[in-house]
Amino acid sequence: MTLNYMALAVPVFLFFIGLEYVMSKRLGKNVFNFNSSLANMNVGVAERLIDLFTAGGFYFFYDYLHQHFAIFDIKPSILLWIALMLATDLLWYWYHRFGHKVNLFWGFHVVHHQSEEFNYTAGTRITIFQSVVRTAFWAILPVIGFPAPMITTMLIIHGLYPFFTHTQLIGKLGILEYILVTPSHHRVHHASNEQYLDKNFGDMFIIWDKLFGTFAEEKEEAVYGLTKQLDSYSFLWQHFHYLVELRYAVKNQTGFVNKIKMIFGSPADFDPALRGLVEKKFLSKNRVRTSSQKFRHYVLGQFIVMVTVLFFLLLFEHQTDNFLQTMVALFILITLINCGAILEQRRWVFYLEFVRGCLVIITTFYYYPHPTIIASLILLIVASLAYFSSLQKQYLQLVYGR
Repeated sequence: MTLNYMALAVPVFLFFIGLEYVMSKRLGKNVFNFNSSLANMNVGVAERLIDLFTAGGFYFFYDYLHQHFAIFDIKPSILLWIALMLATDLLWYWYHRFGHKVNLFWGFHVVHHQSEEFNYTAGTRITIFQSVVRTAFWAILPVIGFPAPMITTMLIIHGLYPFFTHTQLIGKLGILEYILVTPSHHRVHHASNEQYLDKNFGDMFIIWDKLFGTFAEEKEEAVYGLTKQLDSYSFLWQHFHYLVELRYAVKNQTGFVNKIKMIFGSPADFDPALRGLVEKKFLSKNRVRTSSQKFRHYVLGQFIVMVTVLFFLLLFEHQTDNFLQTMVALFILITLINCGAILEQRRWVFYLEFVRGCLVIITTFYYYPHPTIIASLILLIVASLAYFSSLQKQYLQLVYGR
């Protein structure tokens, strides 16, 4: 049996998040917020899930470029592994810097900076959009001559390191501060303090920031998040709000040249008033008014089940067919949207529960098309539709309390 051992990254990351939580409590530091931490990890779950369908594509993209356009035929050696590490991090620096300086790229990268808390859960806020954009930057590596196996191995290492820089529990690290990106350096990068904006873009090595003039030392306490906080735990809105704002900004421009300038302009020149306008248009204000915390327990339960399912889906990736992978992926994505909507106490979450139920029914029908099962499933659907309003009311009372 062939197992995908990359699935072990899921429990490993959760272990360190739990360890940081326990240590923060012992040190008396309040660095975790339930809603924010769950929203952060939901973004990470989505990235791990979609990576199931895209990782192979990235590998073949690098392999195709290497086979057809490689300038040199590089063979693995210690010096060339070091060269690859430095080249990977240098390209990351410029990808990262463009991600903060260009509106379109910021629309993909902003998700990573939305968290108003700074801990290991914030390190999981990586989206598939970011993966696609940075792959375009890293495409130069196979063209230089680095083979795809070397590149993918290095990217795994390069992807693990920055997770551990997202913490407030580790202070300055002496001589390492001059070479590596440390938690102190990365706290500066995630801060919304004016003197910290657009600083410390490096991922593993801080030398690029010092070389290109974007370094800032941590001196005063950081305020984390965006300069204009998002104030939303919605999974979809966190991913797409800036792109929606950008669309309206482009629409308000006259002339093709001005529209292009807006797309590739700087977020620093972006009109912050657009946030309020698009929120009024797209964000429903229809929330449940409750002082109960029951919904948090339900969200936590969903998250535990969802992460468990994700782990086994990734672990047994090569033993499951495409249909099951697709249906489980859709179920998890609907659950992520559901969790974000519940954290915001939305009333329409019951519709998502209905969709999840339909996914289970379709999957059951696909694998067990027995007449008795089909009849039972049809009866269940009819009964649900007939008593939809009553079921919705009871569901909202169960989740949010009276």
